[in-house]
Amino acid sequence: MSNKNTNLHRAKRCKDDEFYTTYETVLDELSYYKEQFKDKIVLCNCDDPFKSNFCKYFLDNFNMLGLKRLICTSYTPWEPVQTDETGKLTISFQPNFGKILDITEVNEDFDLNSSVKELKGNGDFRSKECVEYLKICDIVVTNPPFSLFKKLFMLIMQYKKQFLIIGNQNALTYKEIFPLVQNNQVWTGYQFGEMKFRVPAYSEPRSTRYWVDETGQKWRSLGNAMWLTNLDNERRHETLKLIQKFNPEIHPKYDNYDAIHVRNITEIPFDYKGIMGVPITIINRYNSEQFEIVGEANHGSDSEFDIFKPTINGKETFKRILIRNRYAS
Repeated sequence: MSNKNTNLHRAKRCKDDEFYTTYETVLDELSYYKEQFKDKIVLCNCDDPFKSNFCKYFLDNFNMLGLKRLICTSYTPWEPVQTDETGKLTISFQPNFGKILDITEVNEDFDLNSSVKELKGNGDFRSKECVEYLKICDIVVTNPPFSLFKKLFMLIMQYKKQFLIIGNQNALTYKEIFPLVQNNQVWTGYQFGEMKFRVPAYSEPRSTRYWVDETGQKWRSLGNAMWLTNLDNERRHETLKLIQKFNPEIHPKYDNYDAIHVRNITEIPFDYKGIMGVPITIINRYNSEQFEIVGEANHGSDSEFDIFKPTINGKETFKRILIRNRYAS
């Protein structure tokens, strides 16, 4: 009974959310933004100071980056406790407290164990206590639970903070995020696509994208992961080289909208002036000087930016981003 309740609690809590970022993934991405961290307060608000590779990276590079302050907070869920004081078995929950690392310097005497304290609450980034830390920070850097990605993103935008966070590419078409991409207020980072993550010991085996290493650590990979940010980077200013000429046989029109269908980014015609439906991955190559994002063609979502349901000869296609080539002649 105890194991079942604990497992149910874990399943409800994590919702297949616990993907732990590798140090290499953090290092590879953050190396492009070093100058933007000088004299900044960095908040990692989904990060156990003892386990998070975000925290480890900023501790390792605190002085090189010239950070003003580093704050890392972690969530600790309430644990189920069985009681039978009344003669029948009941389940209650014992409160636990999240952890916080809040430092302004890292020197040779720095000791992580003595620097980590308990929060007053459980460390949920949405709690009043943690939002106060969000208010004072300059940049949020973290990998939130995927089911809470939108909630964290909206909090960050509410308080007008800079950020560098990991999520699923599907989030790019959320009605809360897509218009910000369209208006060139947020964009993707350098790593877009394949990423590997450590997962908890209780994660169930899967037939694909799952393995266990020689130490017994369980791993999963995602093919549609991404970094989302509003920190400037060189990638978003690069011009996408187009070599395909418009061809009606390669670029059919949609049944219900005056736009052509482009199967993949390499087939975007350089000479077509009208609207084109292209794969969502265009956002990772999006240069607002080269392209205009007109909207999206999804499957009947409630977003005002979802203009139509993309069909060709009566057959639905995958969701598309609608763009216009500013350079077409």
